[in-house]
Amino acid sequence: MAARPIASTTISFGLVSVPVKLYATGQAGAKVSFNLVHQKCGSRLRQQYICPRCDVVVEKEEIVKGYEFSKDQYVLFTPEELEAIETPVSEGIEITEFVPADEVDPVFLERSYYLGPDKAGSRAYRLLSAALRETGRVAIGRYAARGKMYLVLVRPMGNGDAGLVMEQLRYADEVRRFSEVPVEPGDVAKSELKLAKQLVEASSAEAFEPEKYHDQVRQQMLEMIQRKVEGEEITAAPAAGATQPQIIDLMAALKASLSEKEGRKPAARASKKKAAVAKAEKKPARRKSARG
Repeated sequence: MAARPIASTTISFGLVSVPVKLYATGQAGAKVSFNLVHQKCGSRLRQQYICPRCDVVVEKEEIVKGYEFSKDQYVLFTPEELEAIETPVSEGIEITEFVPADEVDPVFLERSYYLGPDKAGSRAYRLLSAALRETGRVAIGRYAARGKMYLVLVRPMGNGDAGLVMEQLRYADEVRRFSEVPVEPGDVAKSELKLAKQLVEASSAEAFEPEKYHDQVRQQMLEMIQRKVEGEEITAAPAAGATQPQIIDLMAALKASLSEKEGRKPAARASKKKAAVAKAEKKPARRKSARG
């Protein structure tokens, strides 16, 4: 099923314009959600807004938006006024500069969107993607939408195709400095570092394969919910007693971890060899051709 765009806009850099469509990179509904239900009758509850001054339930058609300009004082706006206020002063994604791809710290990344070419924009779209890929740079720009000017980054897809991705960035004042995180000073022992590097190598893979991972918590929740639907009583596992923090021998922990990783490798190699032998035994023997 083809993805549906959520918006259309234009990327502009210099005098070049690239008409594009925005697509969501994720799918909603992955999280298990629960509803508020009246325990007495089992009906789902309906949310209502109550005016504390008039002590009445306010219906949807009576609700308007307001801005608090002073304590408990609001200026009210009509839908038309809100539309005028939230309309961006400039349309499209305006590229302001190009920076090396590794210069943008991932901590600034907030949300991602796929960008696809819009009508008559395929040529310019492929050109921008190729230029970014060949130079190893990403585009930094501004994108106005929903009453806010967003800082964005446009980069080529990492799998080598001509695709583009737009990353919504946080502004500098929206990112906390790591200096606010308390970290005790100390040195790294060379012997521990050597073992840690060996452990990293033993656990390394050539590529990231997201298909290997899944939400085990969600799966467990769905299984328990199904048991509840079938009439089974659900009880929580007994909580473990409070334990005192253990003083860990870092060297011993590293050696044990490395031994465990190294112990798995021969077993894995033996399993692969066994599978290869079994596969070879299944192949029919080739008949020798008779001569003369």
